[in-house]
Amino acid sequence: MSLKIILAVVIGIFTGYFLLPESILTSTGLIIDIGLCLLLFFVGIEIGKNKEVITKIKKMGLKILLIPIMIIIGSLFGSIIAGFILGIPFNESGAIGAGFGWYTLSAMILADYSSELSALAFISNVVREIIALISIPLIAKYIGDIESIAPAGATAMDTSLPVISKSTNPKTAIVSFITGVVLSTAVPILVPIFINI
Repeated sequence: MSLKIILAVVIGIFTGYFLLPESILTSTGLIIDIGLCLLLFFVGIEIGKNKEVITKIKKMGLKILLIPIMIIIGSLFGSIIAGFILGIPFNESGAIGAGFGWYTLSAMILADYSSELSALAFISNVVREIIALISIPLIAKYIGDIESIAPAGATAMDTSLPVISKSTNPKTAIVSFITGVVLSTAVPILVPIFINI
């Protein structure tokens, strides 16, 4: 998966720099909007088709929302501190951290603000996902099942879910899915809020 991502970016850079005429490059905003709507549509389908999740959510109650809330707080705090150390304004570092590992969406949202910031958000969130996929089994084994959800961020409901499920138990997998849904919902809300502060 990571190799596909890197390859897609390299091909995109090459295509944008050498092959595409300027007239097409000016329409990328529309293409990104269409792609984003399709992406969100399929996320909705994925959530809607898993009917058992709703039943299990009701049994766990609202306290299940504390996990994604704490991940949001930790991710934003960590990214703002990292931004302070690196000399990045807090609103920009907060917007990058608010991607919660969803590299495509956060990069698309930030592309309207700055191509450099969009690239940084993309790279930061790809690295977060790679670190998550490597660290989840270790965190589950040595720290705890619920704690293994945190590095995944928004990917806890899709690409990281199989790793979490294999490393933990069915209950944690359900919590992971819910956490991923909450964080994925928060990305298109929090990234624009931070970048416009």
